[in-house]
Amino acid sequence: SSRISFSGSPPSLNFPRETLKPHSRPESSSKAAFLDHKDTLWMRSAGAWRDAGLSGLLDEITNSAEEVPKWLTVSSGCVLALLRWMSSFHGSLFPHLTLSGEEMAAEFSQVLDWSDSAVRSFAWHPHTDKFAVALLDDSIKIYNSRSATAPTLKHRLQRNVSAMQWKPLCASALAVACHTCLLVWHVDPTSLSTRPSSGCAQVLSHPGHSPVTSIAWSPSGSLLVSASPVDTAMMVWDVAAENCVPLQRVGGGGVTNVSWSPDGSRLLAATPSALFRVWETRMWTCERWPCLKGRCQSGCWSPDGSRLLFSVQGEMVIYALTFSDMTGGPKSAAVVADLSETTFSGTGGEITVGGEVQSLAWDPSGERLAVLLKGNAESSGHSAIIAVFKTRSSPVFELLPCGFVRGEAGAEPRLIQFHPHFQHGALLTVCWSNGRISHVPFYFVSVGRSHSFGSPPLPRFTSKTEDYNMHTLYTEHIS
Repeated sequence: SSRISFSGSPPSLNFPRETLKPHSRPESSSKAAFLDHKDTLWMRSAGAWRDAGLSGLLDEITNSAEEVPKWLTVSSGCVLALLRWMSSFHGSLFPHLTLSGEEMAAEFSQVLDWSDSAVRSFAWHPHTDKFAVALLDDSIKIYNSRSATAPTLKHRLQRNVSAMQWKPLCASALAVACHTCLLVWHVDPTSLSTRPSSGCAQVLSHPGHSPVTSIAWSPSGSLLVSASPVDTAMMVWDVAAENCVPLQRVGGGGVTNVSWSPDGSRLLAATPSALFRVWETRMWTCERWPCLKGRCQSGCWSPDGSRLLFSVQGEMVIYALTFSDMTGGPKSAAVVADLSETTFSGTGGEITVGGEVQSLAWDPSGERLAVLLKGNAESSGHSAIIAVFKTRSSPVFELLPCGFVRGEAGAEPRLIQFHPHFQHGALLTVCWSNGRISHVPFYFVSVGRSHSFGSPPLPRFTSKTEDYNMHTLYTEHIS
């Protein structure tokens, strides 16, 4: 349906996977049928450079023996063979480079089982009751409490969407990470059109910078950062001017995930290898953080930007880095939560929870942390689940387990995100494996909002989900 009303609370939506038709083949496989073979070599070479960089250009010249001197064809073939050998050697050092673009998007997405998920990405607007949903069929739908229409965004380059983010301090700009480029949609919130023209989208691309798997706007909205697992440079875009500055660092094999701290002072940049970087954004210098077992899987910042929580692939813990302008950067990461597997006796038998983390989400009040745990697909009693923690910053930082969120029978959580300005506590949006999107409220009086004088009282919890701890399994059934 294209009509919607929030009526005081966000809508629960349903996108059954069987109603969404994914593209059966990559765009490149059908491209030749639409090429004008009368194009000059110069025009074809320019297109090859734009699409595939240096290797694409050399390949085009090598395959155009009738139009170029023989010495140029032979030279291009030799250089192309050398590049492919170097690429093969590089691929042995960084195995992710042997993956296809779609496989990379699935590997490094914050969405669990991205390839088979009906919902590929979700983004709340930071200031208004509006959100965007990217679907398996490469369309994006926008829902707005102030409008009866739900526009659908489609573009020929909008393929394999792996991330979206609304521009801060702006009503209409939505950045979308795609297979070959970065799109920035400008959708008039007052428009009644249900299908905005593709002319409303800026196309931002850079040779060798694809697939784009992560994007992050600066809190002021002045800069946009994009990341690709095949490019060791992050791109810092001036969207209005449509140009970018590469932030190049050797090591890591690429950049998989970027996240800007809410105060704008730091930027997390994860890589496909066992290290990540934290950039400070005044002088654009960075600290290099090696991991012991695997790459940084997910990270989230505290509302004041002073603390970074992150998880590492292959480990069952959550780490924290605490930053201070007084003492400089932290010397080591501290373990703040142990997520080792634990078995509970539930109504349907024994249930196992714990294990590796897929993604982390911290609510804007800084008092609830949601952790999407991967589970074990081979075990029926160990499905993916969301663990919820109360968080406390003073006098010391604490994570206090308070319960779990689980869906209806057969549905697993795939993606989590907190509402940016829920007034009654925290509101967690969950996208499920069956295509349903639901919103789980946690009602409490925030320490920051509940008093004006004297010492702060402890939060007053009124939701059932707050009345359970890690030793009593609580399941929130979504109907």
